[in-house]
Amino acid sequence: MRASFSQQERFAWGIVAVLFGGSVINYLDRAVLGVIMPQMRRDLGLTNQQYGWAVGAFLAAYMVSYVAGGRLADRVGCRRTISITTLFWSAAALAHALVTGLRTLSAARSLLGLGEAAFYPAAMRAAAGWFPTKDRAKAVGLFLSALSVGALITPPIVSSVTGRFGWRASFLVTGGLGIFLLPPWLWLHRRIRLAYGTSDPEPAAEGEVQDAGSKEQVPLARVLRTRKYWCALSARACSDGAWYFYLFWMPGYLQEARGLSLRSVGRLLWIPYLAAGIGALVGAWTSSALIHRGFGLDRSRKGVLLPSAALSIIGTACCFVSGNTLIFLLLSVALFGHQSWSSNIHTVIIEIVPPAHMAVLYGMTGAAGTLMGAVAQLGIGPVVDAIGYRPIFAGVGLLYAMAAALVLSAGPVQRIR
Repeated sequence: MRASFSQQERFAWGIVAVLFGGSVINYLDRAVLGVIMPQMRRDLGLTNQQYGWAVGAFLAAYMVSYVAGGRLADRVGCRRTISITTLFWSAAALAHALVTGLRTLSAARSLLGLGEAAFYPAAMRAAAGWFPTKDRAKAVGLFLSALSVGALITPPIVSSVTGRFGWRASFLVTGGLGIFLLPPWLWLHRRIRLAYGTSDPEPAAEGEVQDAGSKEQVPLARVLRTRKYWCALSARACSDGAWYFYLFWMPGYLQEARGLSLRSVGRLLWIPYLAAGIGALVGAWTSSALIHRGFGLDRSRKGVLLPSAALSIIGTACCFVSGNTLIFLLLSVALFGHQSWSSNIHTVIIEIVPPAHMAVLYGMTGAAGTLMGAVAQLGIGPVVDAIGYRPIFAGVGLLYAMAAALVLSAGPVQRIR
């Protein structure tokens, strides 16, 4: 059974709309901690190093779940995987309101990481299954722009709630939002089942296999021996490590090193995250437009990836300039570049791996990025306590330069066969 093209297109954009909402809530729940970090550290008696340990606990669990969630999505489908993980991470987010010290905070962050990570490989498999190559980056860009929306709305919401009711109330307000994602998700998949006879069809992916004239199944072990895959994985790991610094440490940096109040952070930090969201859309639409104009897949993706990495390096200058206006301008340029990069590197990953192993291989790249972020957390706290933020910002710029070099080393963007 197969739906008409127009119906398929409606289903595809309906799925992206729900995943967009889920990604917003996912990032909102994880970004709460960064905004209230100074208040929580003070109340719980935590040092910067201990805060880094708690962030590292989240990232360690996130890394494990990224791979396990990808495997789960490949086996049981996107509908079940996203339903289960959304309930799990919502419960874990609510549990943050009960923490009493480093151990309970680390436990709550670990549970949140286990729940949230599995959402992304399932969502990327859904995007690859419903959108053809020429429009796939658009779907991924919309999906990733939601990360910026979540990070954008977190400071004003959390600073307002924390200022009135305390930081524990912020976890209660944001933690239950994921539950509202499930009704539209399940309703949409009931409609899909009626049209296709299954809840997890992949019409675009099936069409690409037919167009290629081959259903060759490349073993997972063979993919893991290819230079192309490991270069793409390492490129994503470098940029993810930089993003986690911005997500978890930037609100605290602005308050502790730049003297901004929590209210000021809530009023201004949305600006760089808005730029990031715009970057995700501009990067995705630009590479898709290049494909439509006949530039080819490889030139179109790299023609956006490399300039985006260059823009991201500009963030290194943040701690070397004075004046908060200039800092926010530099942050906006850097995060615009990062999300433009991300919308294309995420798309490249699902375009080079075999469809049968797409979610788990994408999940492994996410795990690598999370590992990079987790390892970095162990060093960021002590460096900040001892020296300050300047070496950290310099390291972030170096990560983007390494990511660009790895993309060039990966060879042409094409399916591993």
